[in-house]
Amino acid sequence: MRAVRYHEHGGTDVLTTEELMRPEPAANELLVAVHAAGINPVDTYFREGSYKPATLPWIPGSDVAGVVSAVGDDVTEFKAGDEIYATGLGNDHPGTCAEYATVPVELAASLPDSVSFEQAAAGALVGVTAWQSLIATANLQPAETVLIHGGSGGVGHMAVQIANATGATVVTTASPKYHDDLDAMGADVVLDYARDDLEDAIEEVGKPDVILDHRLDEYLPLDCAVAAKGCRIVAIGNEDQEATFPSVPAARAKTLSVHHVSMFNTPDIGDVLSRLATLMEAGALTPRVHQTYDLAEVGAAHDDVLAESFLGKLVVTP
Repeated sequence: MRAVRYHEHGGTDVLTTEELMRPEPAANELLVAVHAAGINPVDTYFREGSYKPATLPWIPGSDVAGVVSAVGDDVTEFKAGDEIYATGLGNDHPGTCAEYATVPVELAASLPDSVSFEQAAAGALVGVTAWQSLIATANLQPAETVLIHGGSGGVGHMAVQIANATGATVVTTASPKYHDDLDAMGADVVLDYARDDLEDAIEEVGKPDVILDHRLDEYLPLDCAVAAKGCRIVAIGNEDQEATFPSVPAARAKTLSVHHVSMFNTPDIGDVLSRLATLMEAGALTPRVHQTYDLAEVGAAHDDVLAESFLGKLVVTP
């Protein structure tokens, strides 16, 4: 099979397309013929070395959608020919930028006929992250107000739709060119993240009960200022290593809580993917694919996922 690997950490020049032996599934694994693999910023962190993969050389990629080619001896949930999607790979298990990938059964879910492989791969990691943040961690309730920073991003555009499905009032920030799209996805209010009066604009809508923050080091002071009493702030990303409360007593007076979420720590990834599949089948959740790439273009995809402004996700189709 063809696969993309890196033998050392570094820039995209360390990625090579190689011919490898097709892997064999372990007892609790699926062998999946890869039809689509999602590209995420975390893939670049493993490649350049700020996150450490299990070993080197390593195949990048967390998300996969495809057809089960074979199953391990202990697998009863799936059979050859089933269409599935999965996430949580590329960390301590080889990734998905290959023609075949082995997938632990607990990381996989059945794919509805109405959902394309590209959509499924685009929605897996970011969908689980959004679900784990808003539902499992923040316990977002109907009639609450949620603020989603960066609604046009991978996690952001899934979070907008999941929050809308709960019956919450959804406020999100994005570049003006994406406002119409986010409105169509279910956002009640879309605000330009660059406006000078962003704090006032958020408070005019209503102080949020839940905040999903993808740049905690930049937005934590704003979050604390606009938050309702008892607000649950969920942090899924940062650019600097530190994020500081502008006033701990003020945060304490509001009984604010900050929760740090990593998709890789989700205890029930397969179950969450099944719930997301139900929403996708019902038309309540549609992952957006911005661009597709061949295996030989994984390096370009790694560059683009960090450098480009776009709505949705980047996907590799081997």
